[in-house]
Amino acid sequence: MRYRELSGKEIVDVRHGSRLGVLGQTDLEIDPNTGNIHSFIIPNYKWFGMKKEGAEVKLHWSDIQKIGDDMIIIDPKE
Repeated sequence: MRYRELSGKEIVDVRHGSRLGVLGQTDLEIDPNTGNIHSFIIPNYKWFGMKKEGAEVKLHWSDIQKIGDDMIIIDPKE
């Protein structure tokens, strides 16, 4: 799967039913040798990205349960 296929999808935590962000508003941690995505780094923004609040959230690729047409469902181990 290519990054452009993931970009723009909402990231939703299945345990809490909460929206964590939109892929494209996140940073990626990529293995420089293979090009595989290790994790998404989601900044904790308040009110439409206008003000950064608190620490960022790091989600590992293994936390992904399902990639759908509009969203990525995650179940973080932490």
